[in-house]
Amino acid sequence: MLKKLSIQNYAIIDEISIDFSSRMNSITGETGAGKSILMGALSLILGERADSSVLVNKEKKCFMEGVFAVGNKPNVGRFLKDNDLDTDEELVLRREISANGKSRAFINDTPATLQQLKELASMLVDLHQQFDTLEIGDSDFQREVLDALGGNENALAAYRSRFGQWQAVSRELAQLQQQKTGFNKELDYNQFLFDELNELGLKENELEELDTELKLLSNAEGIKTTLSKAYFDLRESEQPLVQLLKQTIQQLNGYAAVHPDLAAIIQRLQSAQIELQDISDEIERINDSVNYDEKRIEWINQRMMDGYKLIKKHGVQNTNDLLQIQAGLEKKLRAVLDIDDAIAAKTKEAAILFAEAGELAAGISAVRGKMIRPLEEKVNRLLAQVGMPNARLKVSAAETSLHEYGKDAIEFLFDANKSNRFEPIRKVASGGELSRLMLCIKSLVAQSIDLPTMIFDEIDTGISGEAARQVGLIMKDLAASRQVICITHQPQIAGKADAHFFVFKEVRGEAIKTNIRLLNQDERITAIARMLSGEKPTAAAMENAREMMN
Repeated sequence: MLKKLSIQNYAIIDEISIDFSSRMNSITGETGAGKSILMGALSLILGERADSSVLVNKEKKCFMEGVFAVGNKPNVGRFLKDNDLDTDEELVLRREISANGKSRAFINDTPATLQQLKELASMLVDLHQQFDTLEIGDSDFQREVLDALGGNENALAAYRSRFGQWQAVSRELAQLQQQKTGFNKELDYNQFLFDELNELGLKENELEELDTELKLLSNAEGIKTTLSKAYFDLRESEQPLVQLLKQTIQQLNGYAAVHPDLAAIIQRLQSAQIELQDISDEIERINDSVNYDEKRIEWINQRMMDGYKLIKKHGVQNTNDLLQIQAGLEKKLRAVLDIDDAIAAKTKEAAILFAEAGELAAGISAVRGKMIRPLEEKVNRLLAQVGMPNARLKVSAAETSLHEYGKDAIEFLFDANKSNRFEPIRKVASGGELSRLMLCIKSLVAQSIDLPTMIFDEIDTGISGEAARQVGLIMKDLAASRQVICITHQPQIAGKADAHFFVFKEVRGEAIKTNIRLLNQDERITAIARMLSGEKPTAAAMENAREMMN
């Protein structure tokens, strides 16, 4: 519940502090006294956007703070834990607006975003303001009423999770199908390019190696002539070098024992002889391997022409670049084949998720259907209680395609005069009728949700007399299990409060300021009597005020 509300430098409020009762609180005052200003300040604490125009004294910042007793509320505890915020039995929400219009929000003295503030506040307070009756004509609100009464929270969470999974898979499927469309557009061209490279069947570095081989074959005759002469000089001439070395070694051997240095020379000559023999053998082998092959040259020329044509076509430098392009094309072509399998798998997955979501939605719809008749009966009974005996509420539930909240289109229909012509609420109900209808519905919903504080800002618009008394009784009944704060002009409602606050204007220096104070028993009787009969209440009005409070 809201234990304390503190406001500084907001509009014509200089500084006030309100300690609320845990039951029913009424706030009264003359029109223009500043009751709506209080609600404006409170709405800032609850996450609404700020406007620097509320700063009257530009030298000081604007400050609003609400102290809430949260007790053991699991959803509040989870929120604080998930957002790394301090947990305590008391929760402090604060807004500050500087002179330059910048706003800051705090949760337990920790800076927070407006979204965090609004999300947390929604777990603590239901604020119904003067023009919120329009909400009752909103299909989302109407659906939420049935879900609250039916306890659909967990079922909806499970459904929305599955529905979200189906949406995600459906998006993935659409992307795959779009990719396939793009693949199909390029398929023929990519297949042509791949076939062209694949038919050529190049190997790694092949064109570069063929170029080397072609140079060799083109010079085969000159190479063979040179190699043959070298071999002839080494082994087969009239005085071959290998034979001359052998003779020289033999001649020197005759004097090796006489001169000590000759042994080393002989050894070196022997090594040279062996090396020349190996060289001549290698020359012979190479010579045998070199052959002029006109057909081979012709084949190489054609293959290189085909290869370099593709190198030029693809704007690359060598064989390996072509092979990389071929691998890339093959990957794209394989992807076309693989995407069909992926589409089939995603289609199956989407169908399963859709069916599961449909089953969950059917369960939610069944619960909503069971809530319709009890809701109609209870609301119609309450409408008679608040002075609308001829008014009737009817709930229409039509099946639709799956959406974020199931497969129902919920519509609240209204007949104010027993005409049996039910029309959507937003089209036929007046402001006063909407206010009372909203109160009746919220009083029922409040029994199904754990909302510690309900705030009504002039929900009594357009009613008086017995209807106002019945509204007061409903609020009093609500306050038995939660905190109720109501801004009202009706003495019948104010008289039911456990705590009565009076808003008034006062002159301070040359400025007019709004202030508020808690009335004692006698002051309450006088204030209610004035609401009944004017500034100077009669004895009868005073007596009526006492009866209303009792």
